[in-house]
Amino acid sequence: MARKKKHKQHDEHIDESWLIPYADLLTLLLALFIVLFAMSSVDAVKFQQMARAFNSSFTGGTGVLEYPSPTPEGEMEQLDAEQKKEKDEDEEEKQEQIEQEKLKEIQERINAYIKENNLQTQLKTTLTDEGLLVTIVNDIFFDSGSATIRKKDEQLATEISQLLVMSPPRNIVISGHTDDVPISNSEFDSNWHLSVMRAVNFMKILIENDQLDPKAFSAKGFGEFKPVASNNSKEARQKNRRVEILILPYEQAE
Repeated sequence: MARKKKHKQHDEHIDESWLIPYADLLTLLLALFIVLFAMSSVDAVKFQQMARAFNSSFTGGTGVLEYPSPTPEGEMEQLDAEQKKEKDEDEEEKQEQIEQEKLKEIQERINAYIKENNLQTQLKTTLTDEGLLVTIVNDIFFDSGSATIRKKDEQLATEISQLLVMSPPRNIVISGHTDDVPISNSEFDSNWHLSVMRAVNFMKILIENDQLDPKAFSAKGFGEFKPVASNNSKEARQKNRRVEILILPYEQAE
């Protein structure tokens, strides 16, 4: 009887132990390139953030990126402070742009009122860095040398007060200006005095409006010292005799 040949059974296994050091090598190479890239970048803050992220992902041993910062000690805090300052400035600039748009909307509303009432020669608006400026020729409200608003013009002052009702409310500065012709009488000893009282009396009419907060208003007098024209003609002096309403941006009103 023929003997059956016994076949030797072989289990064939592929040696995969080389994958472990190979994977480690790839990881180290990746980390090395990241380090080199970060060191070539002027943004040391990003380097530190990247280093912390990679070090936290490795367990055991010494982290590949656990090396001294390329930035001298103490400069990192300065870089952080500078970045924070730049961020704050960007945010401030953004808010200023938003507020300028809001003031522009108020300007358009006031301009519509001016046009509707044919007041283009007496009132004008200007959007400035300080805020929205509404200029009113003094001769509309006051007789020459007087700081008392004429009865016939009180209604116009009341209507202007309605235009100043805003949400949220803003601080408003009323300023008086005169020409350079000297004044000295029993009531006023200087153009400065006259300009202050014109601003105050005009402001009093405005804050009679219950919808306006008196705490948001202030009055100033500049006399003849902030002219908008040369004072060398009747027309030029009339331009300098004026009352101005400055509507401040909301962030300045806080």
